[in-house]
Amino acid sequence: MNNIMFMGTPEISAICLKQLLDDGHGITAVITREDKPRGRGNTMTPTPVKSLALDHGIPVHTPKTLRDEAFCELLELYKPEIIVVVAYGKILPLNVIEYPKYGCVNLHVSLLPKYRGAAPMQRAIMEGETETGVTVMYMAEGLDTGDIISVEKFPILPEDDFEAIHDRSAEVGGKLLSETIEKIYNGTADRIKQDDSLACYAKKVEKEDCKIDFTLPAVRLDPIIRGVTPIPGAFAFHKGKMLKINKARPVDGCGRPGEVIDLSDKGEGYITVACGEGALRVTVLIPEGKGKMTAGDFVRGRKISLGDILE
Repeated sequence: MNNIMFMGTPEISAICLKQLLDDGHGITAVITREDKPRGRGNTMTPTPVKSLALDHGIPVHTPKTLRDEAFCELLELYKPEIIVVVAYGKILPLNVIEYPKYGCVNLHVSLLPKYRGAAPMQRAIMEGETETGVTVMYMAEGLDTGDIISVEKFPILPEDDFEAIHDRSAEVGGKLLSETIEKIYNGTADRIKQDDSLACYAKKVEKEDCKIDFTLPAVRLDPIIRGVTPIPGAFAFHKGKMLKINKARPVDGCGRPGEVIDLSDKGEGYITVACGEGALRVTVLIPEGKGKMTAGDFVRGRKISLGDILE
C-alpha cells in the first residue's frame, strides 16, 4: 500500500481523489483550503476534497501556508512517498516539491506545454481549440513547467461548454492519474521535457472576458460564450439590465451589432442577435435577478422585441 499525500480543493480534485481511493491507492493525508462561508446564511462549508476525505476517515489539514515550520512538521509526520496535486491553488515551495521519495506530481487539465496557468479548460474552449486533454507531470519550481509523465487527449465538440470539458477532464484525469502513479511506483513512468517554445499561458478568466462584444463575428463569439458557461457566464446588457447568455449558436443573419433581428416564442423559442458577421441564436438565458430560462419564456414575457439592442 503506497503512502500518498493528496492536495486539492474544488470538485475536480474530489473526483480525482475518489478515483485514487477506488483503485486502492493509500491516501494517508489530505491538504486542502480552509472552509469558506457560502449561501445566504454564510454557512461555513468545507471544500469538496475535505468532505470526501472525512467520509473515508482520512486526516485533513488546511494550512494557511506551506512555507512555515508547521507544514514541515506535517511532512515529517506523514512522510509521504509521493505528493499528488490537483487544482490546489497554491504554489508549492521547493522544499515540499523535493521532499517525497517519488516526487510531487500534478494533474494539469491541458495538453502541456499549451495553456499553462490558471484557466486551461476555459481558455482552450475560448480560443476555438478542437482538442484538449489532461497531463500528469512532475512538479518543478516554474508554473506548470515540469517534465511530462503521461498525457491523454480528447476532442472539444462543437457544443461543449466549460462544464462539459470540466466533467470530461475530471473523469479522464482521475483514471490517468491513478495509472500514472502505478507506473511511478513500478519504475516504468516516462519523463519527457516540455518544449517551452510551444508554451502559452491560460490567464484567469475575468469579468471583462465575459462581456459579449457583438462587433465580433458570431463564429468567434460562439467558443467564447461556451468557454465561460455556466460560470462565470457570458453577458450583455438589455435595457440597462444584465442578461447572461447561457446557450447560443452562430447562424446566418445581418443587422447592427447587438440588434435583435428575429425571435420566436414557439416552444423553447429563440432570440437572434446580429453580430459583426453573422448572428447568434440565443436559446437559453438568465435575466438579471432571475433564474435560467428558455428564450421562448423570455419572449412570451414580452421582455424583448425586434429591433432591441444588446450591448
